[in-house]
Amino acid sequence: MEKNRNYFIAIGLSVVIVLAWQFLYMNPRMEAQQRAAEAQQALQQQQAAQNPTPSPENAGATATTGNLPGAGQAEATATREQALAKSERVEIDTPAVSGSINLTGARFDDLKLREYHETVDDSSPLITLFSPSDTKEGYFGEIGYIGSDTSGQTPGPGTKWTLTSGQKLTTTTPVTLSFTNDKGILFNRTISIDDHYMITVSDKIENPGSEAVTLSSYGRITRNNKPVTPSVWVIHEGFLGVFGSDGSLSEHTYSNVEEDAVTSAKATGGWLGITDKYWAATIVPPQSLPYEGRFTHFTDGQPRYQADYKSDALTIQPGQSTELKNMVFAGAKRVPLVDRYAEEYKIPHFDLLIDWGWFYFITKPMFQLMDFFFRHVGNFGVAILLTTIVVKLIFFPLASKQYASMANMKRMQPKMEELKAKHGDDRMALQQAMMALYKEEKINPIAGCWPVLLQIPVFFALYKVIYVTIEMRHAPFFGWIQDLSAPDPTSLFNLFGLLPYDVPHFLMIGVWPLVMGITMFLQMRMNPTPPDPTQQMIFNWMPLVFTFMLASFPAGLVIYWAWNNTLSVTQQAVIMKRHGAKIELFDNLKGLFKRKPATSK
Repeated sequence: MEKNRNYFIAIGLSVVIVLAWQFLYMNPRMEAQQRAAEAQQALQQQQAAQNPTPSPENAGATATTGNLPGAGQAEATATREQALAKSERVEIDTPAVSGSINLTGARFDDLKLREYHETVDDSSPLITLFSPSDTKEGYFGEIGYIGSDTSGQTPGPGTKWTLTSGQKLTTTTPVTLSFTNDKGILFNRTISIDDHYMITVSDKIENPGSEAVTLSSYGRITRNNKPVTPSVWVIHEGFLGVFGSDGSLSEHTYSNVEEDAVTSAKATGGWLGITDKYWAATIVPPQSLPYEGRFTHFTDGQPRYQADYKSDALTIQPGQSTELKNMVFAGAKRVPLVDRYAEEYKIPHFDLLIDWGWFYFITKPMFQLMDFFFRHVGNFGVAILLTTIVVKLIFFPLASKQYASMANMKRMQPKMEELKAKHGDDRMALQQAMMALYKEEKINPIAGCWPVLLQIPVFFALYKVIYVTIEMRHAPFFGWIQDLSAPDPTSLFNLFGLLPYDVPHFLMIGVWPLVMGITMFLQMRMNPTPPDPTQQMIFNWMPLVFTFMLASFPAGLVIYWAWNNTLSVTQQAVIMKRHGAKIELFDNLKGLFKRKPATSK
């Protein structure tokens, strides 16, 4: 067992944790979450039938209470096309997005991402991010105001805005909306959009009256349903935000918010919103105005999830005006783009919109290295292979120590066998004799363990990069691998598509998982077969078990693993030969096909 100490530590710590957690805990948990979500939806529908539903007009009347205006409505039944036809709209047309602004409420409730399709087929539908609130897929962003006794009616979800300039929102042509309330307060709203996903909402509020006016701004991201695909432990999906210019990231799941709303302390600066695996919708409030953020879930009428903020009150003196700027990010979480927004607009920790995980300091640099190679070779699969080589070179000194320790242990094996024969069952004497041997030969039996431990975060970081970054989504490799973020689509059990039938999901053992299993088998055979029968069984069956388990992992990760195994076998052979240790690979392979001699009775 000592001869394989380092190998089993590596497998146990860097692999088994991930795979066992995924398949023994997370898969049943995801199924339970899906069943719970279905039960919750049924309960919400029952509650909606029992609760009165406020109309949009009545919802707007709550603005004088100091709370956000309600958005309660009857259960959504309209199709997307029907909902879009109900109201006047201003078209949005940029290279990155298409859609429209609803002039009722000045809502962003119609947005499609032109650069992304639902499948790898470019003829498949575009990704739809925002949809009107009276559809099942309702998802929208809204900026409005909360009034007081002095302000009169303020813009809210039921306000009819007037288009005063601009016919279409493009990257070069902003549009201006206006609304004048019952006290003559004039709200002018200019909406602009960049060449990607950042929308800027600039409001100028003029008070031509003879009395001071007090009001507060609000913003919200609201969606009717949480994602259909259950979330997994490796990535956060749900509510998130940074409250305050010096605040830390706050993350909350849908289920947590269903149980209890989350309200932030008073803060200045920051952002908040809702994130999916690849897409997000967030609001960046005015960065100099104190506000309270909130994550909540409503069950009145159509159940919905909401991330919102409410600012401190503003007072506009007679004959004066004030200006406020909100920003709405709605689109794909592309790493360079999100980083650019964080720097350009000074949005605190906006780069954490992408879930880099605990090993942020490793995960993001690893992506940047992959992205560097991608920009030069044009293929993320090749970039993964090159990144693996770089990682191997970085850890070469540590790996050299690891394999050198294994080589020294192998050279000492005959002496260890002599000590075992000499001391028999006297474990204490055997242990003391072995420690004396280690000291005499200047061998540290655990010297090879800690380099392996240092490489474990690298594995998790790579797994994270491949799983969470949109750059990997639908990124092809070669041949049949057209999406590195999805499992290998082939299967041994229909001869990789040659036989005309589909196989069950658990039998989708593709080419790359098989290659990974073979390289893992060869790597294990570099070491002597353990004498213990139980260890031998683990030694023989582990590659096969891991082949089945990794088959459902992203193809990019399996390609990395197979390539890493290949490099490890080569590296181990070179280092062990340099230290004069015997390479057991060919003897072990021959031993598999030798018939054991029959035992005499």
